[in-house]
Amino acid sequence: MLSKVISSTLIGIDGFKIVVEVDISQGLPAFDIVGLPDSAVKESKDRVRTAIKNSNIDMPVKRVTINLAPANIKKEGPAFDLPIAVGILACIEAIKENSFNDIMIIGELSLDGSVKSVNGILPMVCTGKDIGIKKFIVPYDNIEEAGLVSDVEIIGIKTLIELINYLNGKNKIEPVNINIDNLLKSDTLNNEFDFLDVKGQENVKRALEIAAAGMHNIIMVGPPGSGKTMMAKRIPSILPDMSFNESIEITKIYSVSGILKNKNSLVIKRPFRAPHHTISKSAMVGGGRVPKPGEVSLSHNGVLFLDELPEFNRSVLEELRQPLEDGIVNISRVNGSMSFPANLMLVAAMNPCPCGFYGYSDKCTCSQNTISKYLGKISGPLLDRIDIQVEASAVNYEDLGVKGKSESSKDIKERVILAQKVQIERYKNDGIYFNSQLTAGLIEKYCELGEAERQILKGVFDRLNLSARAYHKILKIARTIADLEQSKNIGVTHIAEAVQLRNLDRKFMF
Repeated sequence: MLSKVISSTLIGIDGFKIVVEVDISQGLPAFDIVGLPDSAVKESKDRVRTAIKNSNIDMPVKRVTINLAPANIKKEGPAFDLPIAVGILACIEAIKENSFNDIMIIGELSLDGSVKSVNGILPMVCTGKDIGIKKFIVPYDNIEEAGLVSDVEIIGIKTLIELINYLNGKNKIEPVNINIDNLLKSDTLNNEFDFLDVKGQENVKRALEIAAAGMHNIIMVGPPGSGKTMMAKRIPSILPDMSFNESIEITKIYSVSGILKNKNSLVIKRPFRAPHHTISKSAMVGGGRVPKPGEVSLSHNGVLFLDELPEFNRSVLEELRQPLEDGIVNISRVNGSMSFPANLMLVAAMNPCPCGFYGYSDKCTCSQNTISKYLGKISGPLLDRIDIQVEASAVNYEDLGVKGKSESSKDIKERVILAQKVQIERYKNDGIYFNSQLTAGLIEKYCELGEAERQILKGVFDRLNLSARAYHKILKIARTIADLEQSKNIGVTHIAEAVQLRNLDRKFMF
């Protein structure tokens, strides 16, 4: 007897429809799974057989063949346990219904017949909805995540027996109903970090405000204890709240990576990732035998903070070039290519030398050769992709002693939101959202300069020997500064401030 059950697997961060075909026939007892299964899928036969037995159902002593179609797609993970079990039970008529064309079933089985959660439920359900499926049977622990998809019926299952009774009509399970508006208004949006705690460093806070307004990459250079890390941690507090679509995008990535918390099914806070400098290339940009998203993708729609930038392996840093330029990571393997989103704001911090005091104090004991070697870990092409370069000098005692002088994150955030609204409205027909995403053609369209502005920029270009990319970066930053002031045109003061945020390469000889 033959039965078919619809399920799903993951390819990158997207779901892919899989049809689980189960055939039980006469012959020597066997249990075979075909269709490019990995080790976890092959082991399903032991989990499924034992789960059925422990659910007080006799496993047929016949030849059982499972085909996972299409056969040319690699199948991974334990999510096929439940659909395989349902297919077998339908064949032996333990489940009366034999047609599951309008239901997608996903889940892992324990040996006692309980259903365990799996990674990647959200992209699987999204794919199922796209192909017209209206009902999804998923592990009970995954219902909040699956319930983020609207206009479909989500049934949460705890045990195999419960599923059998549901499909046989012996019990009724109400579909999950998730209130998306309540999730988006969650109190977890309150940030424990606030720029109100930062004393002094007005120039750096201004640079961070500009970076947040246009989603520009930024690097802070300064001596130890100047507050670089402290300020970086507060950047998410001045970024606008994520939209529902942005939350869904990052939730998919977290779900596939297995780091989504069950009780927080929707990621509503902008990601802030701060990997250690010992990180590998595949952990940074994604990869592995089975490609998974890396830190640049886990930072999608948020912030990737690289503290002590020169301490990172140079080859790891060079891997960031393409994601920073394109906003996407492309990973090629023998079995095919995958793309992971990486539209992020890079924030980096570093000391000017190994001891940290070069250019700021006579305490520096580093030789010029040591300093050059230290700074040389950061290549010119990578630095060229970082829009804003700002100094974070040591904080004065007078700044530390003043109370109530610092501006709160709430006030800064209001200005950032207004500036981003201007950008979103301006670029609504161009497929981008922020000034940092401007292409050369769009820069020419939206960053028009007057004669005075052109002359200033020409002098800077010749004097600092800037690259074409650095020239475009200055125009993008100037456009953001003008947006913060709600100015339609880019003025001389906007160009001048933008140039000041690109002059570290001259001082520190990058």
